[in-house]
Amino acid sequence: MLRGLRDGVVTTRWPAKPDAYADTWRGPARPISSPADPGDLTRLCPTGAISVDPVRVDTGRCILCGRCVAERPGVFAWSEGATGPAALTREQLIIPELPETDAAVAAVRARLAERTTALRRSVHVRHVDAGSDGSEEWEIQALLGPVYDIHRLGVFITASPRHADVLLVTGAGSVGMSGPLRTTYDGMPDPKVVIATGTDAVSGGLLAGSDQVTGGVGATLPVDIWLAGSPPSPFAILNALLIAIGYLTPDGKRSR
Repeated sequence: MLRGLRDGVVTTRWPAKPDAYADTWRGPARPISSPADPGDLTRLCPTGAISVDPVRVDTGRCILCGRCVAERPGVFAWSEGATGPAALTREQLIIPELPETDAAVAAVRARLAERTTALRRSVHVRHVDAGSDGSEEWEIQALLGPVYDIHRLGVFITASPRHADVLLVTGAGSVGMSGPLRTTYDGMPDPKVVIATGTDAVSGGLLAGSDQVTGGVGATLPVDIWLAGSPPSPFAILNALLIAIGYLTPDGKRSR
């Protein structure tokens, strides 16, 4: 706020230029070592994101509570940077990554690239709240402000699925929203891309296992991009959108 009053509003130049502010964000927890005797590490996570032998963290379940980092700082640490993790498959959100064949990952990338080539500089996004706690919505709203200004990249929010290229879904996938969510998806023209935005949308978060949610939107829709975080930062959502439209590759490189 003070910087804005002194210098005027400064709009980020990311991704054209690096933004130091993005590197200050804290991402989901990650393992930094695998102790010989893991003990009861799994009890540290309220969503069951931790597994042992070897120690892994499913960032798609991490709600950033910090309990594992606080109690076992030699085993867990925060990931750094605001632009991830975004993945093309659900399994890629597990750190260290589970074994996946290069051919399988390449096939997923090729299918997404085939659809995104039809999208140009003007892309419209339909956002649907499928049982969110509201935190992701604040981050999405920030994208429309002068600091992030997604309009500069040709990305616009639309109220109608008939005009949408990308479906941005938040929330744990409440049972009552399964029908409307599917109706929205079916109403979008092809090609279309679906982004599961935030831990709740990826796995159900704290509500996973409840009979009131589907445990993430993947049970209702075919998801193309899985974005972890509780909530993901505006930079992370922007990164996922740019991957969805083919502007960036999943490893952060310019594709066009």
